[in-house]
Amino acid sequence: MSTNRAREFQEQIARRVMVADGAMGTMLYGRGVFINRCYDELNLSSPALVREIHEEYVKAGAEIIETNTFGANRARLSAYGLTEKLKPINQAGVRLAREAAGDAAFVAGAVGPLGIRIEPLGPTSFEEARAMFREQIEALLEAGADLLILETFSVLNELREAVHAARDAAGDDFAVVAQVTIDDYGNLPDGATTETFTRRLDEMPADVVGLNCSAGPKVMLETVEKMARYTRKPLSAMPNAGHPATVEGRKLYLCSPEYMAQYGRRMLWAGVRLIGGCCGTTPEHIRLLRAEARSLQPGHERLAVTVEEPAARAQALPEIPAAAKSRLGAKLAEGRFVTFVEILPPRGVDASREIAGARLCAERGIDCINVPDGPRASARMSAQVTCQLIQQQAGIEAVLHFCCRDRNILGIQSELLGAHAVGVRNLICITGDPPRMGAYPAATAVFDVDSIGLVNIVSSLNRGLDIGGNPTGSQTSLLIGVGANPGALNLEEELKRFEWKVQGGAEYAVTQPVFDIGLLERFLRRIEQYRIPVIAGLWPLTSHRNAEFMVNELNVPVPAGFMARMQRADTAEKARREGVAIAREMLLRLRPIVAGAQLSAPFGRYDMALEVAAALEPS
Repeated sequence: MSTNRAREFQEQIARRVMVADGAMGTMLYGRGVFINRCYDELNLSSPALVREIHEEYVKAGAEIIETNTFGANRARLSAYGLTEKLKPINQAGVRLAREAAGDAAFVAGAVGPLGIRIEPLGPTSFEEARAMFREQIEALLEAGADLLILETFSVLNELREAVHAARDAAGDDFAVVAQVTIDDYGNLPDGATTETFTRRLDEMPADVVGLNCSAGPKVMLETVEKMARYTRKPLSAMPNAGHPATVEGRKLYLCSPEYMAQYGRRMLWAGVRLIGGCCGTTPEHIRLLRAEARSLQPGHERLAVTVEEPAARAQALPEIPAAAKSRLGAKLAEGRFVTFVEILPPRGVDASREIAGARLCAERGIDCINVPDGPRASARMSAQVTCQLIQQQAGIEAVLHFCCRDRNILGIQSELLGAHAVGVRNLICITGDPPRMGAYPAATAVFDVDSIGLVNIVSSLNRGLDIGGNPTGSQTSLLIGVGANPGALNLEEELKRFEWKVQGGAEYAVTQPVFDIGLLERFLRRIEQYRIPVIAGLWPLTSHRNAEFMVNELNVPVPAGFMARMQRADTAEKARREGVAIAREMLLRLRPIVAGAQLSAPFGRYDMALEVAAALEPS
């Protein structure tokens, strides 16, 4: 480790402005490297090209050269099949930067986000994230980096783990710069305000805190001016060269070096100690920023700052009890056995058949109508609108499947708030089927979060907070249901995910179709320590072919005895009756061990689901 150089950097940043380099990716792209390449791997395959770009920045006056290792962590490299080259890539990155910098500049190990979602919005734990950051950071330190720059983070929890990984690996005396990226309004992408994220940055054990990437110099200037109110730590600013424009298929940044330099001067007067560039910036941008920095030295002092104490802020609201959220919540809280019937949204705009089916279910004593959201990646009427129509016109409560496939985290929050506002209070949070399973395999999937992240988002809204932890001014009262698969091929992974869903706030679960009672019993025993009401899925088989489909395509175990019974049914009507009989038997056997049953209506045949439910009626 370059501990002496790290101490020298800390001493210099405390008394003067320092200038970092600009974009690496922009320069590589400008030299004809396609964007589908792993730019970090070029440290091994095209070292002369990477070194040449570093040298141009040194000649332009950069005092800090960042290694070409922004994405050289295990998670990102795995997408290119390069995990085994993690250490060589990072160490080559330091070596190339050092060869270019010599004694003229410090070498900063560049560390970016993992490129995956971590808890609470994803399946990667904080501990796992910290270990991945530490693995990369140790390689950078072993190769002799003088300091670390953790940059372009949009999630504070992830940056926190990166900072602590740096401290774990390098100790308390090593120099660490921690930077986030902001939107056009100076907030983090998750909605955290400038005050919120600056106070969080100030609490982290980093030497310098600040911003990089983002929209451009104007927004960054306005934001660092605000940040100065909430921290006494040295500030950094490394803006993009504005928003990129697409010209003949190429991304071009149109912010000129002269324009960047004007705003750079203002940032320095606002108190920025470390200035540089991000996407779209070039050695010419850095040359003019260095000239501005020279004009303010020596003697440049940060403007007098009084760090404002946090005002009293709205806190998370107490969550509304499940029993008060909906009729379904009340029934589950009372321990009453509940029944759902699944009704798919219509393919067109006419929902009369579905509403008629829901009315029939209400008359037969069914508790809720369960409405899937784009099942099998199909295009149908909005599930939320279908739920509204059913509740308004059929007089029965609906349960909304809410999937992550088609919505980003902004749309998710908006639609959840809307669902509450129109009275749709029961949810089943699911990840969703990928588009390749449906009629439009080329459709774009979003999957900003999976079902675990979705549960955490709903739980936050139920406490009056958005995903950035900002008060919304009111709270939702959405009953949080989740899916469960007792017959999962990787049961240990399924159990781990189920536990995370419960920890995130799940209040009940609905299983995949169950035909094997022993399988369900074993699953229930495994989840006993984090048990919530479990509603078993039941599917009345319609034919032997339907049973084979369950086994071979949906991976739903069907016992050999049931398969034989369906095979013996030699007409469609006999097969239908046998399928109903099997489902009735399963319902009666399951009733003592679960909180309810979800009854599917194969091919829209609601009569089959109701025939199964009739098994619960007194004889």
